[in-house]
Amino acid sequence: MGRTHALTGWCAGLAIAPAVGAGTVHQAVAFAATTAGFALLPDLDHPGAGASRLLGPVTGALSWVLRKASALLYALTKGPRDERGKGTHRHMSHTVLFAAGLGALTMWGTRAGGWYVVAGVVLFGLLLAADALGDWLLLVAGGAVTWWALTASAAGELAQLTGWLGLAVAVGCFVHCLGDALTESGCPFLFPIPIAGETWYELRPPGFLRFRTGGRVERLVIAPLFLIGALVLLPGVIEALVSIYDRLFGPAPVT
Repeated sequence: MGRTHALTGWCAGLAIAPAVGAGTVHQAVAFAATTAGFALLPDLDHPGAGASRLLGPVTGALSWVLRKASALLYALTKGPRDERGKGTHRHMSHTVLFAAGLGALTMWGTRAGGWYVVAGVVLFGLLLAADALGDWLLLVAGGAVTWWALTASAAGELAQLTGWLGLAVAVGCFVHCLGDALTESGCPFLFPIPIAGETWYELRPPGFLRFRTGGRVERLVIAPLFLIGALVLLPGVIEALVSIYDRLFGPAPVT
């Protein structure tokens, strides 16, 4: 689901960009690309995921640490009806608490570390997104980020961007969980709220609404829909489409 996760993260980023003050095209693209990248991060708990293989032994080591931490948390908190699994993939990193915690940590870290940490978070997000959507994204989003950096005023813009990045990370991880919750396996993203005797209860819709990861529904329906959304949600596109529609189908001007 790598590409689908990235597309949903991109759409979510574009949808909320105006609300966080990222109103220009280059700001919205930079924000959305970062959100798209971090919409892939929760799968760092799987050794075969793109996020785990992205930077070789570096992300591989992060994946190992995350799996061990997730397994330990699962062993300590599982309820009487939870599955007898290891608690690695789709557990700790697939929760609302993880999304909120990582977003808060990102906001704190970028504010404490300054531009170098900001650049590192943005670059990591862009690399994650490009790994799923293609190298073209590095040129487009990298150009948007560079444009933003060259036109930003130092202090005020840095404070604003650190808030953006924390939100982008949290929203990306949260959207990933929502996407996984629609699959056959579900997602325990409400942990640690106990449901039906399970601390790690996998939320999922009724059977007829679920889809299989990598299946035809995802490839032929869901991914194309979000690809269209990724284009339509760009700043100015909806207004342009409405204007074109009015010119073609609107009432004729009175003469």
